Amino acid sequence: MAESVTSGLLQFALASIEEASNFFQGGFTVYNIGQKYKHLNVEPIHAESVNCVSQQVSNQMAVSVQEKFCSDWGIGITGYATPVPESDNKLFAYFAISRGSKILAKGKLNARPGKPIEVQVYYTEVVLKKLAALL
Repeated sequence: MAESVTSGLLQFALASIEEASNFFQGGFTVYNIGQKYKHLNVEPIHAESVNCVSQQVSNQMAVSVQEKFCSDWGIGITGYATPVPESDNKLFAYFAISRGSKILAKGKLNARPGKPIEVQVYYTEVVLKKLAALL
């Protein structure tokens, strides 16, 4: 699991499941281009041009974290939980779910205005539902 916009909520949700150690390998919470490049091999020129928020970045995060943890599945998510000029003051995130280093699900999530934690929980719930549909 590699996340930024959800601030570890995806990891928390999976780790909270009974006997999580039987399937959950761990994850990274990375916020900036330096950490996404260093730990997840995100292509830095593209990432810098999009403020680290794009489908390409989330795809690379998902595949790389899967490889780093020698896991069957990978999840990557990056986006905005608070309105900022870089997002045109909109709330959105890109996610990707990989298996066998192949992207099986991906997309853009648009959130309604709200408190950052509410937006983060929304992203977490949607991604977990997408994962459950693939299992």
